[in-house]
Amino acid sequence: MSSTVYSIATWLIPLVIAIVFHEVAHGLVARRFGDTTAESQGRLTLNPIKHVDPVGTIILPIVLALSHAPIFGWARPVPVRSDRMRNPRRDMMLVALAGPAMNLLLAISATAILAFGLWLGAGDPMTVGGFIASNAINFLLINIFLAVFNLIPLPPFDGGHVVEGLLPPPLAARFHALGRYSLFILFALLLIVPAIWPQADIVAKAVTPIVNAIARLFLGVAGLNA
Repeated sequence: MSSTVYSIATWLIPLVIAIVFHEVAHGLVARRFGDTTAESQGRLTLNPIKHVDPVGTIILPIVLALSHAPIFGWARPVPVRSDRMRNPRRDMMLVALAGPAMNLLLAISATAILAFGLWLGAGDPMTVGGFIASNAINFLLINIFLAVFNLIPLPPFDGGHVVEGLLPPPLAARFHALGRYSLFILFALLLIVPAIWPQADIVAKAVTPIVNAIARLFLGVAGLNA
C-alpha cells in the first residue's frame, strides 16, 4: 500500500501541475492577443479544480501508474476564440505553442529541483531528498513528454493548430474540419494503431526517442547519469 501511495504521489501530483500550467499558458497568451474568453470563465487560475477532467486528469493517470504503463493525461481545454484575436492565424499558432513552451520551462525548473534533491541525498526514496528527487524526475519526464507529444501535427494536439496556421486558407479549412474527430484520432494514435500495427506507433517510434534524448540532456545537467 505504501508503495502504491508513493507511486501515485510522485506521478499524479507532477502530472496535475504540468497540465494545469500548460492550459493556463494557452489562456494567458490568448488574452495577450485580445481573447479574454478563458479569463472571463475563470480559467486563468492555477487552481486544479478549474481544469480537472475526471478521466484524463485523475482516473487514467492513476490506472497507468498502478499498471506501470507510460503516464499521460489531459485537462479540460482552455476555451480560446480566434475571432477575438487581432491576427487569428498567427496568434492561434502562438497560443498553441504556449503550452509546450510552458512544459519546457517547467522541465528546466524540474532540473534545478532534481539537482537540489540529489544534493540533499536521494539514495533512499523515503527520505526528503529522495522524495524531492523522485518528484523532480517524474515532473521532468512528464513535462518533456507533454511538450513533445502535444507537437504532433494533428488535431487535437497543439501541433495541429500550428499546421493549420501554416497551410493556405482553403487547405487550413479542410484540416480544421478534422477537429471533429479529435477524440478518435487521440485514441487511435495511443491505443488502436499500436495494437494493430506496432511499426506505425507514432509515440514509440517518434515521440519517445525525442523525449528520451531531451531527458538525458536535462538529467545530465542535474548531475544524474541517465
